[in-house]
Amino acid sequence: MAHAVALTEEQLNALRQLDSCMVANAVERFNLRLRNTGFTNAAVRCMFPDAAPVVGYAATARLRAGEPPMVGSMFHDRTDFWNYILEIPMPRILVLEDMDDPPGQGAFVGDVHSAILRALGCVAYVTNGAVRELPAVEANGIQLFAGSTAVSHAYAHIFDIGKSIVVGGMEVHPGDLLHGDRHGVLTIPLQIAGEIPGVAAGLQRQEQKVIELCKSSSFSLTRLREAMKNLG
Repeated sequence: MAHAVALTEEQLNALRQLDSCMVANAVERFNLRLRNTGFTNAAVRCMFPDAAPVVGYAATARLRAGEPPMVGSMFHDRTDFWNYILEIPMPRILVLEDMDDPPGQGAFVGDVHSAILRALGCVAYVTNGAVRELPAVEANGIQLFAGSTAVSHAYAHIFDIGKSIVVGGMEVHPGDLLHGDRHGVLTIPLQIAGEIPGVAAGLQRQEQKVIELCKSSSFSLTRLREAMKNLG
């Protein structure tokens, strides 16, 4: 299984200083993918919008919670799943595609599993399904991006560990670099990840010029057209 070549801590910290919208703007400048791909849609929302942006590498699997097991009253945690997570470079973000219809019939991550994820070097959890016990999860230091909340874990269980998945319209492969904040989550192509902060800084300067022009007494449509042309 091929995984990412980890960025340096300095590079990761530089990405954490950016919001996801500016990261998306910078990614667009490289023309590596269509502009309507690579990020979550409205089916996934940030549960702790006041938290700082998170950056990490994706550990992927699929989830179901709506059906009981064939034998016994519950599914048991899979230690092979935990071992797999540890194969992903740190920092890690668990991404689960909820396969129930509709998704969110039970929540896999709550107080206990968020503590487990934190111990396994995860900084966030992304799913189109449900989460629960939000205050405890926040206290455990795990950011949540999810489709809904649920009161029960129901019959939540993991399968298809380490597969490519789609969550909230975003395709995710094992080891993908993810960035997330109050706006949502996006993937950052690894070949350009180290260049994103520098490109973003240039875009921020150009955007600020447009904003300052709009607030100034010298505003005109002619000046605005020129500023927007420079912004690209």
